[in-house]
Amino acid sequence: MQLKVQPIDIKVGKYKVVMNTLDAKELGVYEGDRVRVRNHATLTAIVDFTEDMIAPGMIGVYHEVQEQLRKEWTETVDVEPAEKPKSAHIVRKVMDGKKLERDEVNLLVRDIVEENLSDVELAAFITSTYIRDLSEDETEWLTRAMIETGEQIKFSTSPIMDKHSIGGVPGNKITLLVVPIVAANGLLIPKTSSRAITGAGGTADLMEILAPVDFTATQIKEMTEKVGGVIVWGGGTNIAPADDKLIKIEYPLSVDPHCQLLASIMAKKGAVGAQKVVMDIPIGPGTKILDVKAGRKLARDLISLGERLGMDVDCALTYGASPVGRTVGPALEVREALKVLETMEGPNSLIEKSVVIAGMLLEMGGAAPRGQGRELALETLRNGKALAKMKEIIEVQGGNPDVSYRDIAVGQHTAEILAPSNGYIIEFYNKRIVQLARFAGAPNDKGAGVLIHKKRGESVAKGQPVLTVYADKKEKLADAVRYAREFPPIFVEGMLIERVDEVKGL
Repeated sequence: MQLKVQPIDIKVGKYKVVMNTLDAKELGVYEGDRVRVRNHATLTAIVDFTEDMIAPGMIGVYHEVQEQLRKEWTETVDVEPAEKPKSAHIVRKVMDGKKLERDEVNLLVRDIVEENLSDVELAAFITSTYIRDLSEDETEWLTRAMIETGEQIKFSTSPIMDKHSIGGVPGNKITLLVVPIVAANGLLIPKTSSRAITGAGGTADLMEILAPVDFTATQIKEMTEKVGGVIVWGGGTNIAPADDKLIKIEYPLSVDPHCQLLASIMAKKGAVGAQKVVMDIPIGPGTKILDVKAGRKLARDLISLGERLGMDVDCALTYGASPVGRTVGPALEVREALKVLETMEGPNSLIEKSVVIAGMLLEMGGAAPRGQGRELALETLRNGKALAKMKEIIEVQGGNPDVSYRDIAVGQHTAEILAPSNGYIIEFYNKRIVQLARFAGAPNDKGAGVLIHKKRGESVAKGQPVLTVYADKKEKLADAVRYAREFPPIFVEGMLIERVDEVKGL
């Protein structure tokens, strides 16, 4: 069937076309099927239907199809039905609970990267692995395939260090301290980080306040070799691209299959050449890992997968029921971290967690004897070497090395959340703190966030500030305050939640 082209200048992340329902019926294809679009060049695309957006005799082509065929573009193309990719049958095999062969896993991942599978097929794969976990062999093959289908950084020296946090804890800004501590002791640590998806600020969102974070794999390698470490955005590279495509589907499903959690973490580490890795596994209410038993299980699985990949992995089960430090939100967190680097003044939770994780890395990398890493990390903070190294990292990434914590601008609009009575903080809801910061504008508004004056177990007096909310925009501050009133992020012992003495509207 010959159809005239109607460009649709929208990026959809896949090869997709839109056909009028009448043409699709005549061609014998259904929504979600594939068609081969051919002129001088040929590609296979997934079909969407419409009754009115595209007229009969026309085919709508999204941006990705236009880009692929641009050199050979004419007004008319030939369209014919196409077979499903072999990986679609592999997905069905997973759904049936059958074991995969290594070449099947490789083909599946390659088709994920090349956008040959529809969102429905990817969702079926993710849901199936959520219900029935992949085997250790399959998880290893999945991880290796994720590494091999993207860019890889290979260093000529060793060891290459890295850290990763499973997440779920607000204010976990320790990378801004850990990386310069490790690099200041002569070890290489190319830290690729993420942006916030559901949080108030990913490490890349924080570092972006100090310096650019969007670099190629080659640039990351060069900068790391020059100054010992970087803190960059992993999404700026083509490292483990299959992972990003799977996460895109996992997010609306609110699932994170165990095997894919393992593969996601370890593929990113393997792709940057990491040989020694510390995994931070926060545990407690509001985190991804609710208890120590589940944390130990995850730790064993990460260590086992690391051994299969030739990677030395140590895990730290850390307290996650309360934010790290007393700030949540990009600028507030950066200011708090820089103040520790510059003055050693700051919350004990931030300093202690940072030196423990950095100390583990120093021991694994041979920079400190077993059991002495924490003290070396703490001394590296005290003597200013970590600050000096952070300045080098900021400069090599194109930022101002002379920036001080006093220079970091935070939201100009503020509101205080006050204690309603005398007592102690007995409940502290991490997820509500994060939502409060997001209502205030974080992470997109860098100055938005929450400053925490009182944590769980600390005493408060009636009318005393327990939280200060910062916002760049006045209307977002009002939204945040309304949210805090409806969903209090903290509770004080003896607190009257609400008084009801009149029923209205009946």
